[in-house]
Amino acid sequence: MADLITPETAVPENPVPENPVYVVEDLIAQDIDAYLDLHQHKTMLRFITCGSVDDGKSTLIGRLLYDSKMIFEDQLAALEADSKKVGTQGQAIDFALLVDGLAAEREQGITIDVAYRFFNTEKRKFIVADCPGHEQYTRNMVTGASTADLAVILIDARKGVLVQTRRHSYLCHLIGIRNVVLAVNKMDLIDYDQARYDAIVSEYAEFARSIGIDRFTAMPISGFAGDNVTTRSPHTPWYSGPTLIEHLETVEVLSSIDADKPFRMPVQWVNRPNLDFRGFSGLIATGAVQPGDAIRVLPSGKTSTVARVVTLDGDLDRAVAGQSVTLCLADEIDCSRGDVIALADNPPEVADQFEATLVWLNDEAMTAGRGYWLKLATQTVSATVQQPKYVVNVNTMEHMAAKTLDLNAIGVVELTTDKPIVFDAYDANRALGGFILIDKITNATVAAGMLHFALRRAQNVHWQATDVTREEHARLKNQTPRVLWFTGLSGAGKSTIANEVEKRLNLMNRHTFLLDGDNVRHGLNKDLGFTESDRIENIRRVGEVARLMADAGLIVLTAFISPFRAERDMVRAMLPAGEFIEIHVDTPLEVAEARDVKGLYKKARAGTLKNFTGIDSPYEAPENPEIRVNTGKMSAAEAADHIVRLLLPLK
Repeated sequence: MADLITPETAVPENPVPENPVYVVEDLIAQDIDAYLDLHQHKTMLRFITCGSVDDGKSTLIGRLLYDSKMIFEDQLAALEADSKKVGTQGQAIDFALLVDGLAAEREQGITIDVAYRFFNTEKRKFIVADCPGHEQYTRNMVTGASTADLAVILIDARKGVLVQTRRHSYLCHLIGIRNVVLAVNKMDLIDYDQARYDAIVSEYAEFARSIGIDRFTAMPISGFAGDNVTTRSPHTPWYSGPTLIEHLETVEVLSSIDADKPFRMPVQWVNRPNLDFRGFSGLIATGAVQPGDAIRVLPSGKTSTVARVVTLDGDLDRAVAGQSVTLCLADEIDCSRGDVIALADNPPEVADQFEATLVWLNDEAMTAGRGYWLKLATQTVSATVQQPKYVVNVNTMEHMAAKTLDLNAIGVVELTTDKPIVFDAYDANRALGGFILIDKITNATVAAGMLHFALRRAQNVHWQATDVTREEHARLKNQTPRVLWFTGLSGAGKSTIANEVEKRLNLMNRHTFLLDGDNVRHGLNKDLGFTESDRIENIRRVGEVARLMADAGLIVLTAFISPFRAERDMVRAMLPAGEFIEIHVDTPLEVAEARDVKGLYKKARAGTLKNFTGIDSPYEAPENPEIRVNTGKMSAAEAADHIVRLLLPLK
């Protein structure tokens, strides 16, 4: 007998779930997870747009954002309103306003700062940097290009190849961007003239070959009208190549190339959350790593084996370039921030003298011999740059002689660091070959550089160890070495006071030596003048001599104007902590000039003596000297007594 079916037991043909809201939410969650998973595994392409002023860089990016549906309705409404107010396209949408966000940019219709924008298509994610075209903002263009995989170099079809086109192309090649797109823009304004397009491409190809760009992809486009940007244009039937977005979606990205290079990971920090865990964290610059790999820590050269590759999501069997990981090693070895972990059998080089290309980014010209902070990956050291070997004329690629580098200049220099750093040639590894220089006083980034190679003398000259140490030299003389650095204006009384101090120390049976500014220029520094770079070299040499004398156990007194803080700090860094005593002979300019014992101020005021400190060359007074004396209020003898009292007891 069939089961009895009652209304209570009947099941509808299409059952309704107990809570349909939960089911819908679950489906939405599944869709979101699927979308995020798909999005996560897309490759990322970083690229820049560059070229001369008004070539349409911002408009092109705006068009890409618009066509890839990355603009929300409220943004589009605001864009339409802004286009009517401050746009340059009449009543039509001015796509450049999507990326020109600064008020000054909108007022002038130019790009000033680098603007980064994200967008994506079904095949790839993108970060594009809109770089300014004006020469004075070249530093911003270098910043944007430093992390790019590809460069879109725009040319206004009406104007052709310009100076900034050449400059930006050369910089892109210099920085290591090997994927170049030549986008001949504004084709709509020349009625899509194929002959004009071919002439521009031919001219650019000739220039590109001269700077080492062996291949590039050229395409005729209109950022404003959208021709060949995301869809093929009916106005250019003679062009059979890809659209811009098709090319961007298929070009090989830098991370995939870096994964095939030898393993390198600059250490960012030592990860030690508890007593049972110690790892070294960083971003893998190149190559791949996995547990069991033999590694070498540089510059120390210590070796070990990778025990674990740790991430927030758990341990990995293998990690590749572009991933941030923590490496746990099988052995307890010394490793800290600034070190580089590399393959044991294929490590990078370690050196302290290099040849490099510099792009000068500061309004104030480079000063040869001055110390700057050099930052390369996670390493920060003090570096001294020598006079340029030559500068490059970006129009003719001619190598020209120069004594310095001015704003936006590109030159080849030699530089020395105060301690060895780990590096690869920039051509082989951008992460360990690219660096920036930072002004020690202002902390401003003044240059971007690319290392070529270590100078051979850096590898052939080694420090010779000696058995008698500086401590034994000092113990023999029964005193602590010191460098008493007298600084102040000409006529302040530095030499006089230093001489008085030395006489008092001599009576106390102290072993001393006085290095006087005028005396040193009769011998050691007789080849130097009084330009800023010569003054810096003057102090560097004196600092090295003073350090050697301090190593011999002496108390060294130096009397030099030494007008720049950076050079006084350079000498301080040469000595152990506490041995450099800065003594500011603080005398007002009017008092020093009134004395004018040597008649130098009179000559400087008359214009017959150039680069004189206090008149036409600056003096940077010490901010926190160990000792300060004012010779306007005390005699030389009183100042000397005051200094000796503060120095005692000198062992």
